Amino acid sequence: MNKPLLVLDTNAVLDLLHFDDASARPLRQALEDGRVRCVVSEATLDEWRRVLRYPAFSLDATRQAALFERYRSLSSPGSPHAPAPSCSRLPRCRDADDQKFIELAAAARAHVLVSKDRAVLRLRRRCAPCFRIMTPAETVGWLGALPA
Repeated sequence: MNKPLLVLDTNAVLDLLHFDDASARPLRQALEDGRVRCVVSEATLDEWRRVLRYPAFSLDATRQAALFERYRSLSSPGSPHAPAPSCSRLPRCRDADDQKFIELAAAARAHVLVSKDRAVLRLRRRCAPCFRIMTPAETVGWLGALPA
């Protein structure tokens, strides 16, 4: 298998880069080491930028810019090719803000969409012909089971 290709939803990125969640550290390390690849779109980067401005995170402009650039350095732009034929009819997510991650995963032909969002996780079976949907901890386990 080529290097696994991932799409990370914003909460997963927060765990990796802002909260330094211990259970997600192996995933961050895999990204930093280049053992996995992460793909983004303008829409997912725009959401990341917007979320970093939330008052609840108390991030000044310098820290926001640093976190934004850190994520961008760990990711690459999504592929412009059409989704695989099995992905021609993607399910709609109950949370419209999360649809962009589902569409990106299909268009990029990602192996996994990493999310903790319940609305996204409910779509596991319906997205299975195209890509897996896993929590960060499940993704870490999946990566550990892949051949080196």
